[in-house]
Amino acid sequence: MKLKCINCAETYPPEMLYSCIKCDGILEVYYEKDFVKNDSNSFNANLSNTMWRYSSQLSVEHHDNIISLHEGGTPLHFSDRYKKELDGFQGELYFKDETVNPTGSFKDRLISTAISKAKEFGYEKVVCASSGNAGASAAAYAAKSGIEVVILAPQSTPKEKIVQILSYGATVLLVKGHYSDSYKLAKDLSENYGFCNLSTTFLNPYGTDALKTVAYELDNQLKGEMPDYVLIPVGAGPLLKGLYQGYSELNKSLKSVGATIPKLIGVQAEGCSPIVSAFESDQEIVSAWEGSNTIASGISDPLIGYEKDGTYTLKLIRESKGVAISVTDEEIKKAMQDLSQLEGIFAEPTGAAPLAALKKLYEKNMIDPNSRVVCLITGHGFKDMNIYQKMDNNIHYIDNVNDIDSVRRILNIPT
Repeated sequence: MKLKCINCAETYPPEMLYSCIKCDGILEVYYEKDFVKNDSNSFNANLSNTMWRYSSQLSVEHHDNIISLHEGGTPLHFSDRYKKELDGFQGELYFKDETVNPTGSFKDRLISTAISKAKEFGYEKVVCASSGNAGASAAAYAAKSGIEVVILAPQSTPKEKIVQILSYGATVLLVKGHYSDSYKLAKDLSENYGFCNLSTTFLNPYGTDALKTVAYELDNQLKGEMPDYVLIPVGAGPLLKGLYQGYSELNKSLKSVGATIPKLIGVQAEGCSPIVSAFESDQEIVSAWEGSNTIASGISDPLIGYEKDGTYTLKLIRESKGVAISVTDEEIKKAMQDLSQLEGIFAEPTGAAPLAALKKLYEKNMIDPNSRVVCLITGHGFKDMNIYQKMDNNIHYIDNVNDIDSVRRILNIPT
C-alpha cells in the first residue's frame, strides 16, 4: 500500500499526508495487490455484516486498530411506490439507505477508517471541519476510541446536528462564515498543532478510500448486475469518487473487455453548485462558489481554497458519462415528502436531493425509462427536523374524547 498523487503520480509511503508534497495534488491510497471480488474477511465475525467484511481491501493494516460502530452493510430498498410517479418508467429504482449507519449518515464509513488510521499512526487528538454529519460521526468514533476530538462547524449548522455532536462529548467551535472557513481552521490545527485531520473532503486519503465499499455492497445486493445510473449528493465529491473507484475495481476483477461503470450523477443544490456550474459551461476547472444559500447543509460547500476537489469530481463525472445537475430547495422539499410518505425513508434535505434530481432528469428525457437506477440516500431526517416542522402536516387536535362525531369527520368515516 502506498499513497499516490492523482496529478503527478508521485508516490509516498503510507503515512499521514494530506496532499502531494511535489505538486499539492490530491492523494489516493494505492494498493499493489490485486483486487479480489467478493473477498469477505472473517477476522471478526461480529463485523461480518459491516463494511469491514472488506477489510483486506481497506487501508487499516492491523485489525486491533479498527474503530467500528457497525457502519456499512446498509439496505438497498426496491421502490414499489415512488417509481409510479415517473410516468412511463418501466425500469428498476432502488434507494441505498445510508441513513441507518450508526450516526445517521454515510460519513460513518469514512470516519471509521480515518480514525482507525489515526490510532494506527499514534495520534491522540483529531479535528474535523463539518457541516454536521461528519462532525457527529467524528465525535461518536472519537468517543468509542478515547481520542480527543474538536469539531469545527459553521454557525448556520442545523441545531439538531450540533446537539448530536455535543452528546458525544466533543469540543465544538462554531465558526462564523461557511464550511470553507471551518475547513481552513481545521487545516491550520492539523498542520501546526498535532491534530489528525478527519475532514471529509479529499483531504484524508484513508477515509476517502473507504467509500468504495458502497459500490462493493451494491454489486453484492444487485447480484453482480450494474446500475445504469447512480445519483449522488455532492459537496466536494468523495462519495462519488468512492462509487467510481469501487466499480472500477470490480470491473478489473472481472477482467472483461469493454467493461464500464454506471453513469454517475452528481447532485448539488442550486444555491451552492460550483461543480454543476463548471459542467454546464463546459469548463474543466471548477471555481469556488460565492454566497452559498440552501437548506441542503450537507452539500453547501463552496470549495474555497480547495477547488481542486471539485475539479477532480467533475472529471470523474465526465469519465463515467454522467452529468452534474442542481435542484432547487423546493424540489428538495418535495423529494423529502415523497421519500417519507411513499417509501418510508426519513431523509434530511441533502439525502433527498438525488430523488429530486431523478425526477428532473427523467422529465428532461435524460434517464432511460427501462434503466436500473440507484439513489444514494445519505443522511437521516433527524439531522434537520426544522424543515419538516415547516411543512404541511396532517395533525388534528381532539379536545373531547367523547366527541366521536368530530373524529369521524376527520377520518372520513361514514355515519
